[in-house]
Amino acid sequence: MSTPAVTLEVGQKAPDFEAEITDGTKIKLSDILSSNEKVILYFYPKDSTPGCTVQACDFRDNFSKLQDAGYKVIGVSKDSSSSHQKFIDKNELPFDLIVDSDTTLHQMYGVWREKMNYGKTYMGVSRSTFVIDINGDLISVAYNVRAGGHVDRLVKELGLE
Repeated sequence: MSTPAVTLEVGQKAPDFEAEITDGTKIKLSDILSSNEKVILYFYPKDSTPGCTVQACDFRDNFSKLQDAGYKVIGVSKDSSSSHQKFIDKNELPFDLIVDSDTTLHQMYGVWREKMNYGKTYMGVSRSTFVIDINGDLISVAYNVRAGGHVDRLVKELGLE
């Protein structure tokens, strides 16, 4: 039996983290925030799958709008850096992807959850998005989002349309 996942809420401090991105360098949430950038951290199940590609391309297509509003978009999955690089190259993604093979970051943000498919229970990622302001506060928390249309809803929620 697994322990229930953490569930973060708007108004809470975002868990600080240091993580490796595709090129092997480390990024730290507190460093990004201290450079006056807000963060959109989104977790997705797997590189190059249909839903994840739709979601990543939606972030890509809205990237300049989000960047102009001071947001740094960062995707997170369990995939390897080579898988991430292929995904970035194939879809021309202009943002970083975090390699979280051991699910440490997934667990900090409560997105590594018990799931059920065809009556079988297993642990997997809940497609989720967190918006973090420059003070490190969560200003939007969305668990179990649908890949299609999610970014458009987020852009509206942030008042950027």
